[in-house]
Amino acid sequence: MLLANTKSFMPKNDLIGFLVLAAILLVVFPLFLDAFRLNLVGKYLTYAFVAVGLVLCWGYGGILSLGQGVFFGIGGYCMAMFLKLESSDPESTKIQSTPGIPDFMDWNQITALPAFWEPFHSLPLTLIAVLFLPALFAYIIGVAMFKRRVGGVYFAIITQAVASILTILIIGQQGYTGGVNGITDLRTFLGWDIRTDSAKNILYFVNAALLIVCLLVAQWVRTSKFGRLLVAMREREDRVRFSGYDVSSFKIFIFCLAATLSAIGGAMFTLQVGFMSPSFVGIVPSIEMVIFCAVGGRLSILGAVYGTLLINFSKTAFSESFPELWLFAMGALFIAVVMAFPNGLAGIYQMYVAPRMGLLIGLLSKPKPAKSIINSAH
Repeated sequence: MLLANTKSFMPKNDLIGFLVLAAILLVVFPLFLDAFRLNLVGKYLTYAFVAVGLVLCWGYGGILSLGQGVFFGIGGYCMAMFLKLESSDPESTKIQSTPGIPDFMDWNQITALPAFWEPFHSLPLTLIAVLFLPALFAYIIGVAMFKRRVGGVYFAIITQAVASILTILIIGQQGYTGGVNGITDLRTFLGWDIRTDSAKNILYFVNAALLIVCLLVAQWVRTSKFGRLLVAMREREDRVRFSGYDVSSFKIFIFCLAATLSAIGGAMFTLQVGFMSPSFVGIVPSIEMVIFCAVGGRLSILGAVYGTLLINFSKTAFSESFPELWLFAMGALFIAVVMAFPNGLAGIYQMYVAPRMGLLIGLLSKPKPAKSIINSAH
């Protein structure tokens, strides 16, 4: 019984895919990349959390969100607030007009730490905020939209508007959020200097391990009865509703789960890169995150990771040579993938690579005829 449950949770092909990805992230990249490039890959992997959440939300649930940068940003800002308060102790900020508060608050003539910043003195409360604040915000949006049966392109446009509103709010409240520059100069985590190469290497492994855990959670959701219901909702929502299921509650749950995954990525981004700004919250980064998912394959959680890595590697290489053309190239890639390969990299693998690999493995594992064995013995 246990073996059957394990096989249903992790079929053989999926298990091989997980092991290959884990080997690439935990062995290949650390062995062959220098500290700078490895930290760059670590930054790319933080976006993969968002892409995996979009696979569940969009690929399986049929809910296209163009505002996942909002939840990525909330998680990132929560972690940034904790790190900023740690680096803003009275001794380090004694030259300010008001010691003990972040520098951007002092520049904006704020003389006391705002009440909503106080919980971020505590790491446990910060971690709780990283996990639950985005989920709460997603729950509010979900109840407002899904209970009224708002979906499809209308929901996508509304999430896009939310991303724009939050960006404007963060920039406008400069004294409390750091404004357009964001929260910068994050140096230590519980007294540990996160700017050194050794620290960045450790954070890379923590990041990769967390991503693998989130992939396992996504795999469990995907292969469970709930995952099958998500697919049924995507294909025939009315039939699921007429069968007695509360479709809106399922949509709210998967939207909240995708938001939480995005927030974990945002928190790790802040640790990995050392700052957080509204440029990662708005419409453009949110659409880029959808492209990561689409290129990897919106029905494949592993494909989402590969798609994120491919797009960001290409972005880095292409933008170094042709920075003004990169956005056009990414748009063209997205259109090409949607038109020619709607299931992304995962679809290409399943259509062209997997059958040939299966044929090759079958030929290699095929036993020799008895006559050839006798002849070889003579």
